[in-house]
Amino acid sequence: MMEIIIQVLAAAVGTIAFSVLFSVPKRYYGFCGICGGAGWLVYALLVPSLSVPVATFFATVLVIFLSRIFAMTEKCPATVFLTTGIFPLVPGVGLYWTTYYTVTEQMDLALANGVLALQSAVAIVLGIVVVFELPQRFFRGVIK
Repeated sequence: MMEIIIQVLAAAVGTIAFSVLFSVPKRYYGFCGICGGAGWLVYALLVPSLSVPVATFFATVLVIFLSRIFAMTEKCPATVFLTTGIFPLVPGVGLYWTTYYTVTEQMDLALANGVLALQSAVAIVLGIVVVFELPQRFFRGVIK
């Protein structure tokens, strides 16, 4: 359990660092960190029992849901929180290993890692689409 807490804190700090890199206004850093940390928490809790893409989908749904809530409460675009909050879930290491295994001519491993990275990317897109299809009035009801 302590390992998950450390991972969540690292995801939150990494998300805040990414917010600085993307010139997000300072007053939103905490909200961005919450989005990234909460998304990673869901991912870390689900990945032992579900596949990586399914865990990524549910984590993305939470990140986008929080992004829309924070956008309403802070009166700013949801993309401020979405772009930074999704950062810990992006399958960058999968793409790295795909490239590495391709260069080292280990095509079976390259294909396996590439397919998993692609599935995770599609899961992120689907999670974003699902939550952005919810009407705005739904989020007004959540905030009240």
